[in-house]
Amino acid sequence: MRLLIILFAFFATSSSVAQELNAIVIINAEQTGKADLQVFKTLERSLTEFINNRRWTDRNFKQQERIDCSFNIIVSEVNSNNFQASIQVQSARPVYGSDYTSPVFNYNDRDFDFQYTEFQPLIFNPNTFDSNLVSVIAYYAYTMIGYDANTFKLGDGDKYYQIARQVVTTAAPSNLSGWNASDGAQSRFRLNEDLLSPNFKEFGGVLYSYHRLGLDTMSRDLKKSKEIIANAVIQLKAMNTRRPNNFLTRVFFDSKAEEIASIFSGGPQVSIVDLQETLTRIAPTKSTFWRQIKF
Repeated sequence: MRLLIILFAFFATSSSVAQELNAIVIINAEQTGKADLQVFKTLERSLTEFINNRRWTDRNFKQQERIDCSFNIIVSEVNSNNFQASIQVQSARPVYGSDYTSPVFNYNDRDFDFQYTEFQPLIFNPNTFDSNLVSVIAYYAYTMIGYDANTFKLGDGDKYYQIARQVVTTAAPSNLSGWNASDGAQSRFRLNEDLLSPNFKEFGGVLYSYHRLGLDTMSRDLKKSKEIIANAVIQLKAMNTRRPNNFLTRVFFDSKAEEIASIFSGGPQVSIVDLQETLTRIAPTKSTFWRQIKF
């Protein structure tokens, strides 16, 4: 009897402290002409285990609460243990009352050169820089956890952006591309800086309203949910006024343009005059999607 109680307690505890991420890692090395090298398979397996087996936060996640995400690494050149690559990072979250999964974060980072020796251990400490490979992966892990948290509770993700900032700070002295203010308007540094900047204080509220108050209520009141989502998107206009063509808005629409077009292309009719004006002004490069909106 005592053994049964111990086993029950073990499984009950383990089911509530599952790791945060449910990641798929893909290494595409076709461009190198050496895609059959074993090192790519080893790296793919090692990164998958590193991301999925690590506890990134002190939160207790149930198995079904893990964040579905992917890390698609395109290796363009390999020379000994030096890799030139880019990485496409994506995450999604389920929508309450449906079997639909909504894209939350989608970003293509083209500055992902790193060193890797087959079978080397992948070790992460936010206060030290071990390798660009580990730091980039950790940075996006915390960024995606932050995004996901903010879709469920207002402001809940900011603490994870702060950990990502620590990753930026420890990686900056390496002078590798993407970690410093001098690396341009689209970089890991800039994304993290903007996520924590008061200049874009509306953004966390946009994520929360769009997902928790909008998408998650669609099964109860579709028309009201569409109105909430439209108003959430319109809030981005204030950010654009302060900083036209800002990075956060671009990343948001890279994730959401297709979904927004789908939401407002059918179902109960709502007023979208302000929404269309906002979309056309702040995301003109997505006009193909905006033309799909019917009402």
